[in-house]
Amino acid sequence: MIDMKGKKALVLGIANKHSIAYGIAKALKEQGADLALSYVGAPILKRIKPIAEELETDMLFECDVTKENDLKHLMGEISKQWEQIDYIVHSIAFAPRSDLNIPFHETSRHGFLTAMDISVYSLLAVIRAAQSLLVPGSSVITLTYYGAQKVVPSYGVMGIAKAALEASVRYLAHSMGEKGVRVNAISAGPMKTLSSSAIGGISQAQRRIEKGAPLARNIEQEDIAKTALYLLSDLASGVTGDLIFVDAGMSVMAY
Repeated sequence: MIDMKGKKALVLGIANKHSIAYGIAKALKEQGADLALSYVGAPILKRIKPIAEELETDMLFECDVTKENDLKHLMGEISKQWEQIDYIVHSIAFAPRSDLNIPFHETSRHGFLTAMDISVYSLLAVIRAAQSLLVPGSSVITLTYYGAQKVVPSYGVMGIAKAALEASVRYLAHSMGEKGVRVNAISAGPMKTLSSSAIGGISQAQRRIEKGAPLARNIEQEDIAKTALYLLSDLASGVTGDLIFVDAGMSVMAY
């Protein structure tokens, strides 16, 4: 599909084989890229260790993206084995369960700030920590959702966080552009993942897409991974600050 042999890719956010990040990492590996993976906490490590073995990488590092020292340590460990990072896949989002599936005006200050820190600021923090390893031609992608642009009642504070994430992509594309580093986002249709399991209405949204989307089907990991490969690769060498919907066309519909 795309020759990525020898390219170095850091993937953040794999929780299990249902993760969008896993699908992207698998596609990167199939195209010849070398992988480094991050995780946070022992429960995730238990799940991701077999995935790292499957993807044939021993570059598996614990990193809490809310801690600057963790990010500094992550990049330090990577720099011991790689001279540069060609691709970064940021697929990290979180809000406290108690602040989801409630009226938005009931969102707590803690929940709001937590969602912004982990889901939005972490992209900026990762890029800043990695900047000495990023080179002209390096590419960064992050994952967002249509709830950033239209109200999805059950999405609540995550919709606000994703809107901020999309704005951050544009500003990061500008600030990193003179270094030749591209930053883009994929807005994926609803999928059942570990993170989305905390949000109500996913099954109903998938049924609406099957009935109302132009392609009359739901998206799969592979759909997102293919778009990720395009955005990360030189095929998208002139694309930055952009948002691509991978949602079977549902975002173009007025109902």
